[in-house]
Amino acid sequence: MAYWLLKTEPGEYGLDDLAAAGERAVWDGIRNYQARNHLRDGVRCGDLALIYHSGNRDPGVVGMAEVVVDPYPDPSQFDADSPYYDDRASVDVPRWLCVDIRFRERFPRPLTLAAARQCEPLREMVLLRHGRLSVQPVSDAQWRFILRYCRA
Repeated sequence: MAYWLLKTEPGEYGLDDLAAAGERAVWDGIRNYQARNHLRDGVRCGDLALIYHSGNRDPGVVGMAEVVVDPYPDPSQFDADSPYYDDRASVDVPRWLCVDIRFRERFPRPLTLAAARQCEPLREMVLLRHGRLSVQPVSDAQWRFILRYCRA
């Protein structure tokens, strides 16, 4: 099992939406090649992910999800009416991937970006070096530290 951080904007699709979705929700719209490569090469069914709310006053880790299906071609890349449409993608050669995830937990104490910057065990975290990356790996040690912090 691997650990990940998935970024979203709560006004677009946040932890509340994920919790309301039930057994699974499509995590789509990834349009960054590095994030896509993390999906393609690393994310697998059974992995766990921190849900990170960005684009709000206090960005931070707010909960946890589980990946419930391996990555597959993001259908929105083929939909001309979608904001995620990519006219260079084809069914034979898809460019973008997505996964299905399910809500696992809402943390009683979010880990804000400001707080993460003050935590020595997180100083090497991808989030603090490449903040805009929407899918990023989390080490075992970082995962354990964040869970302790958020569940305190």
